[in-house]
Amino acid sequence: MTVVAAGIPLATLTRRPAPLRMLWITAAFGLCFLGVRWGLRDAPLLWFAALRALVGGGALAVVAAVQRRPLPERGASWGIIAALGVVNVSVAFGAMFAGIAGLATGTAAVLANAQPLLILVPAWWFYGERVSARTSAALAVGFGGLLVVAVPGGGGSGAMLSLLAAAAVTTGTLMVRHLGRVDVVVASAAHLILGGLVLAVVAVGVEGAPHIAWTPRFLIVLAFLGLVATAATTLAWFVETQRCPLSALTPWMFLVPVFGLLIGIAGLGERPDAWTITGMVLVLLSMRVALTAHGIGAGPGHLSAAPAGGRLLPKSRDGDGN
Repeated sequence: MTVVAAGIPLATLTRRPAPLRMLWITAAFGLCFLGVRWGLRDAPLLWFAALRALVGGGALAVVAAVQRRPLPERGASWGIIAALGVVNVSVAFGAMFAGIAGLATGTAAVLANAQPLLILVPAWWFYGERVSARTSAALAVGFGGLLVVAVPGGGGSGAMLSLLAAAAVTTGTLMVRHLGRVDVVVASAAHLILGGLVLAVVAVGVEGAPHIAWTPRFLIVLAFLGLVATAATTLAWFVETQRCPLSALTPWMFLVPVFGLLIGIAGLGERPDAWTITGMVLVLLSMRVALTAHGIGAGPGHLSAAPAGGRLLPKSRDGDGN
């Protein structure tokens, strides 16, 4: 008998995350926080968040059109994509940008990436994914490291908004499983565009007409955030969530706040104190334990665009998809 979780056979969720791919995904996510900080000098918060989503979604829509990828045929699939756009884009992007505006870059990166712990119980409850005691303990230590970093940085609305962003991203990650055989490029493009349009509507009501300084700095930041840190990372992340257990993926996300802190130090002159350094060490140790528990350490694999099957699956050297 084949056990299925959200339309995906559990037997297919035994692949290991590709290390190099996860490294560039988490590095790009970490760079987002510096990019947002710089971009907010030239654009209103909500309009900036909407532009990021629309640029990323537009780029993926062009790819889908050129490759003539199939559109979802079921209304239920479009409903999931629309809901994913609101949660994973409108709420997550808006809350993340607002959180960055209210906190130090490194602290915002820490709080907005509490996903590894938030996702444990839902992944077990909804999809029957088993999480070993060792992995649970490692994730708990990692989250403790995040708190060690975050608590000295203060709380307030910025902290709450960053945690809301983390909760929204966690929910979006769980929702991706329900896309089933929907083409991942189409789903990525559509949910970004729909979420970006919702953000634009909210921006009109809250901020009015956009007043944006189209400086070279802003254009470079927007291009990076839209094309690399949104379009490319969303596509790669969707692929990984449909081929790997969530308990194997989420420890990697602890690297995002580490990258965010390091980038804040290098790009914005933020100086870590002893608590921050201690927290980063705990995060890295927890990652080491969790990833070792899943036996992760093989070669990276490569993305392969399925011409008509609808999903992206990684090629492997030995042809078994691992």
